[in-house]
Amino acid sequence: MQTIYSFKNKFILLLLTSFAAVTSFAQDKKLDVDINVNKDNEQWYAQPWVWVVGGAVFILLLVALLKSGKKA
Repeated sequence: MQTIYSFKNKFILLLLTSFAAVTSFAQDKKLDVDINVNKDNEQWYAQPWVWVVGGAVFILLLVALLKSGKKA
């Protein structure tokens, strides 16, 4: 009984490793991705004024939240 169980485990392990190898080879598509697609039309988060306004709003919210906690 032990040899059959051992053979069954080895066979299942062989199948699973074969499946993993096939799926890993299937992932390789040799796809070339161009990350510089939008050179002339910059995104909104690349503008410096957006970060300045966002920082000012964050500081105002932080001050408002911290000030509301004090009961003086």
